[in-house]
Amino acid sequence: MSDKFRALLIEKTGDTQSVAERQLSRSELMDGDVTILVSHSTVNYKDGLALTGRSPVVRRFPMIPGIDLAGTVESSSHPGFQPGDRVLVNGFGLGETHYGGYSEVARVKGDWLVRLPDAFTPAQAMAIGTAGYTAMLALLALEDAGIRPQMGPVLVTGATGGVGSVAVSLLAGRGFEVHAVTGKSQEAAYLEALGARVILPRAELSGAPRPLAKERWAAAIDSVGSSTLANVLASIRYGGAVAACGLAQGMDLPTSVAPFILRGISLHGIESVHMAMERRQLAWNRLAQDLDRAKLDAMTRSIGLSEVVAAGNEILAGQVRGRIVVQLAA
Repeated sequence: MSDKFRALLIEKTGDTQSVAERQLSRSELMDGDVTILVSHSTVNYKDGLALTGRSPVVRRFPMIPGIDLAGTVESSSHPGFQPGDRVLVNGFGLGETHYGGYSEVARVKGDWLVRLPDAFTPAQAMAIGTAGYTAMLALLALEDAGIRPQMGPVLVTGATGGVGSVAVSLLAGRGFEVHAVTGKSQEAAYLEALGARVILPRAELSGAPRPLAKERWAAAIDSVGSSTLANVLASIRYGGAVAACGLAQGMDLPTSVAPFILRGISLHGIESVHMAMERRQLAWNRLAQDLDRAKLDAMTRSIGLSEVVAAGNEILAGQVRGRIVVQLAA
């Protein structure tokens, strides 16, 4: 097998960032006890930020971006893995401080690896990726907060995005009445096919928030942040819960304590990068159990390594529906 492999490399000179495909060798990989032949990766919103440099996601240069990967173990000195094992990685600084998934070969710490569930192909695992894994972490948080289908509808913001698309499908599959928020009215049929019962325009929740509004939803999964999240919080029913996992509208949160102390709602922050392995494995096991494969395939398109940069720009511009899988193996 050739020592050389293809990878995207982000380099920075002064304030100028560039991204290009390079031929690298295994000796240039970073430290780790497992080497993986990467077959697939994906493009998340965070990847878009890294590829464009619009946010300081990448914290060392040069860097191979890509916060997710799936593939087969080529070699391992880790006691838990051996050549031929099918594995995936989400987070742990991949594509930020450690060479990431937009590469035909990766070397990582075995303690970061999740065994690929038998229910998924590597391509399907990356169709889920960090976005879908985060959606499941959000659903688990709502379940832990006591949210059940009989309590009322659950709202999903940013519903045509990666997190939102998977969240709609997961919630509908668990029997929840799903209300989906989108700025793309033309995607109503897509969201309904995933299981959404009610489609709401983005403008309805993106304006200046009030401390409290009419009680509408038992819970919500929000990937937008800012005024949208504030409006969602103001409209959650007594005793409800919100799982927050994104900042597409902004990092600010112009709200008040009113929803928390007058309606007893709870806000759960969803962090996926350094999540404990036990919870991480639970999320992937639940995805294998709950996620409709046909719906997953319907929300996914595949691209090659040469198309990744363009896809990163598209996802930041809100032009991506569902999930993008990057195919690295021939």
